[in-house]
Amino acid sequence: MNLHALRLFHIVAEKGNVTRAAEELNISQPAVTAQIKKLEAEIGLVLLAPKGRGILLTEAGIQLAKQTRRLFSLEAEIEHYIEQYKKGHIGKLRIVATYLPANFLLPKWLAKYKQRYPDVEIELTTTNSSKAIDQLINYEAEIAFIGGRREFHPFINRMELFEDEMWFVVHKDHKFASKKVSLAKTVREPFVFREEGSSAREKLVSLCKIKNVDLPTVGLQINGLNETIRAVMEGYGVTFVSSLEVKDYIARGEVAKVHVDGIELKNPISLCTRKENELSMPASNLIEMVMDEIHH
Repeated sequence: MNLHALRLFHIVAEKGNVTRAAEELNISQPAVTAQIKKLEAEIGLVLLAPKGRGILLTEAGIQLAKQTRRLFSLEAEIEHYIEQYKKGHIGKLRIVATYLPANFLLPKWLAKYKQRYPDVEIELTTTNSSKAIDQLINYEAEIAFIGGRREFHPFINRMELFEDEMWFVVHKDHKFASKKVSLAKTVREPFVFREEGSSAREKLVSLCKIKNVDLPTVGLQINGLNETIRAVMEGYGVTFVSSLEVKDYIARGEVAKVHVDGIELKNPISLCTRKENELSMPASNLIEMVMDEIHH
């Protein structure tokens, strides 16, 4: 079926007049009439009948006009959808992140993003850094937020967003609270550790070996960040954590930082994407918003 002729018929039916339809389309009235005649011949139905100086839709024309109204309304919806998609106002965005950014950065960023783009569907997966990179490479995610230092795959673009500090933290009334203390003295205190294999625990062990001091005594081993900080808040030992994880507790005066002399450990937070892959607009909009958040 000739869709161009069908569109002309639709506009004529909507306007109720060939002349007005021709003016809207910026073509001659005879050209409009000729196209509709061709359409009638093609489908084997009479659609228009003369009525004085105007036209009258036949019964076939009335029924076809109902269908063309649905058709071209759908076309307008599709055009709107495409425009919205190109602007990143709709679509799906798949993100993968390691524990730290997933729990302490992305909730705020994604809440703000959804306020701007409420119709974009977001899927966030939290996993370790190796699996996050695998998901990115295997097209299971479009953006990865990864905490920590590691070797990155050559197919991956990495942008360091900022460096998060690692802090020694104690109860607010602990003898080391807000004091400057040596590492050797700090590690003689009982420690509240996360489970073996945790990033913070591995960093502290490496630090002690580099500085040639004894490894800290594991006073408590707890599988869970909140539980670890809660144990310190209740007055037991020292813990070694990311500043992102504990800064709110410090701001409220519930725990205190120990200023360990000569120690400054940083934990980079990186944004990763695939090389040589054009980002979708939802992904580009999120990255732009994250960069604005960081730099302001």
